[in-house]
Amino acid sequence: MAPTSQPRQDVTPIYRAADGTVMILDQRLLPFETVWLRCTTAEAVAVAVRDMAIRGAPAIGVAAAYGLALGARDLRITTATAFDTLCDRMAAARPTAVNLFWAIARMKSRFANQAGPDLHLALDLEAQAIRDEDLAMNHAIGAHGAPLIPKGSRILTHCNTGSLATAGWGTALGVIRSAHAADPTLTVVVDETRPYLQGARLTAWELLQDRIPVTLIPDSAAGYLMRSGQLDLAIVGADRIAANGDTANKIGTYTVAVLCARHGLPFYVAAPTSTIDLATASGDQIPIEERPADEVRTVFGRPVAPPEVPVQNPSFDVTPSELITAIITERGVIRPPFGPGLAAIMGVS
Repeated sequence: MAPTSQPRQDVTPIYRAADGTVMILDQRLLPFETVWLRCTTAEAVAVAVRDMAIRGAPAIGVAAAYGLALGARDLRITTATAFDTLCDRMAAARPTAVNLFWAIARMKSRFANQAGPDLHLALDLEAQAIRDEDLAMNHAIGAHGAPLIPKGSRILTHCNTGSLATAGWGTALGVIRSAHAADPTLTVVVDETRPYLQGARLTAWELLQDRIPVTLIPDSAAGYLMRSGQLDLAIVGADRIAANGDTANKIGTYTVAVLCARHGLPFYVAAPTSTIDLATASGDQIPIEERPADEVRTVFGRPVAPPEVPVQNPSFDVTPSELITAIITERGVIRPPFGPGLAAIMGVS
């Protein structure tokens, strides 16, 4: 997976090049460098997902689909057994974001229902459909969520949920974009999102590009801003939503939700229905990824802690459903109690 110079500006962090290879914007280098990775194998895509060159649950799903289509063609896979093995390797890249497994399941289904000489073309088309559908869903999420944002709101968001985390536009940041188009007076507060600094590096950069007023704060400052009346609501994304509404998202989200509850502020979750996992009853069953210790011990490769100090580095936490004001999807807004609403919006009686 060799770096290559940027071939074009685009709203998406991933696309398929004319030669069939998968191009991934290396988000580990933003906002200081813009480098695209040319992935020529499914394994290279899986490594990009595992090592967070691409991140964000919807974008990971798109990457998995593109990677599986690429791998099936590259390896000349024609049997379900061989394709399942390829899918298993892709699934191992990251365990928490359910969009990864949702995309894999769709690609498996397309493989099972498409035999003969058009198999690889069918997988290519399915992967492109997953990408296009995600972009459309994000715009719909923005349209459903924007009316929830009062005029002149001061909004806290956590991690990165914009174009970089999706096929384009974004989930929580997509709601903010849609709301700002109708009300340019709103402002956004972005926490830095340690240890990977997705808020500081990525969300702040996206908002500056869009000329949406933004202020960056340390993660630990959110409570102070709420208590001093400087925030009106919080909106975040999701990596998995359980059947009861419990939501896994970037580590630190639970803290923001607790602070919102303490200060009487709305706490919204914005996510596509592909993030809803009705097979998982509650947040207790959601696997939480543990990331490498050096992500905490270092910043941009420079030590900030004793190298021998033990580290616990969970990448996600779970926000209980009772702390969530509403869940915004492309099919509409769901309010408590979330169980029946989530089942209904997914078409399950």
